Amino acid sequence: MKFFPKRSLVGLFLLFWAATWTAPAHAGQCSLAGVAGKYGFTLNGVVITPGGPVPIAAVGKAVLDAAGNSSGTEARSVGGGYADETFTGTYTVNADCTGTATLQFFESGNPVRTSVLSIVFDNNPREIRMVQKSLTLPNNVVLPAIITVEARRMFTDED
Repeated sequence: MKFFPKRSLVGLFLLFWAATWTAPAHAGQCSLAGVAGKYGFTLNGVVITPGGPVPIAAVGKAVLDAAGNSSGTEARSVGGGYADETFTGTYTVNADCTGTATLQFFESGNPVRTSVLSIVFDNNPREIRMVQKSLTLPNNVVLPAIITVEARRMFTDED
């Protein structure tokens, strides 16, 4: 019976180790600090007014800080009426990468609406997906809305 040379045994060991080794699993948890950054977004949907459904679209930039604060700008069109808006608010993030944002929107410094959104942070978290939970006007009228938002991190550590 022949024995394998030492080099062959080392080679077999390395081959076996490489075939059975798997990278450690990462839990994929989110945190305020982990999602903080600058995001560009698009928004599309419909607001249901007493006069009927009105299409809405927007693009903008949001800044999320590690303390749970959000601010940004938005260029929006509601039923063909254009406006530049600013917003400020707060957001939460859970370990499972879900959360909520509550944002107050302003046009020329005047309050326009308060929006509450459900959030999912995605793609390690380079992207955010949102759906409107509620839309409240300054006079406390709540308008039904079917609005989705997709955001992508503008700058990452790799940039």
